[in-house]
Amino acid sequence: MFDMARAISHRDGVPVYGYRGDPAVSPVSVVHIEEPVTQERNHRHIHEFPALLRNPGTDSVYVVAAGEVIDATEVPVFDGCVVVIFDPRALDGAGRSPWPTWRAHPLLFPFLHGRRGGLLQLELPANRKAMWDTVIASLEIELTDRAEGYREAALAYVTLLLIDLARIAADTVGDLRRSGEPLLAAVFDVIGARYPEELSLRDVAEAVGMSAGHLTTVVRRRTGRTVQDWIIERRMAEARRLLAGTELPIGEIARRVGLSDPGYFARQFRNTVGVSPRQWRAMGSD
Repeated sequence: MFDMARAISHRDGVPVYGYRGDPAVSPVSVVHIEEPVTQERNHRHIHEFPALLRNPGTDSVYVVAAGEVIDATEVPVFDGCVVVIFDPRALDGAGRSPWPTWRAHPLLFPFLHGRRGGLLQLELPANRKAMWDTVIASLEIELTDRAEGYREAALAYVTLLLIDLARIAADTVGDLRRSGEPLLAAVFDVIGARYPEELSLRDVAEAVGMSAGHLTTVVRRRTGRTVQDWIIERRMAEARRLLAGTELPIGEIARRVGLSDPGYFARQFRNTVGVSPRQWRAMGSD
């Protein structure tokens, strides 16, 4: 997997990768793939971040779905193939947004296409192919040079691609914007408002007027994660914000994100982020 991603769990034996959320990693990355993946290598994986695959000079772009099992041996890779991946949380304030509501983001509905195999091929209009290749090349320059403001510039380039992608995909997967997103938005709203207190799947289900079992099925199907996963993610996102922006003790941060046991909080943080709260705070102050 890519250096900016890390394995966070397994689903039915398939590794699940998340975008590294530590301050040392750019919220956007461009990766070159020189050759197709062979069967001998570990090729099946799931990632929880959006990805775009582009073979420069061709007529199409591939939208790689988040939360779907991807078989890398079936991914069309030609000479010069590039993959643009990004932390979707960064679309709202360069990573400062405390809550990953990206799955209801109007520009990111194509990444929920749900096609079997996780790949959706979209044809680029003839007058847009050169633009895609130029923007990706400019994005690479920003990420390589890392001049002042490169993060903001990189996100601006990604946004240009996402706007064009949303327009191209409107007829193909436009129904995604009309089905399921209101429910997801309601779930995220409940979690966002009540994460500092005790909060369970049943509490969220009651708040949105559904049974716990049905809500679990719908949310897992649409996001690849459970309601409890999202509660933990919301708490850890706020913890990262407090660690970076305040000098509050770890125990107080734990309390503010709805976890009364600092030890349990520290374990949850490490499991989610990959480092301890103190290590994460130190990384942000380097």
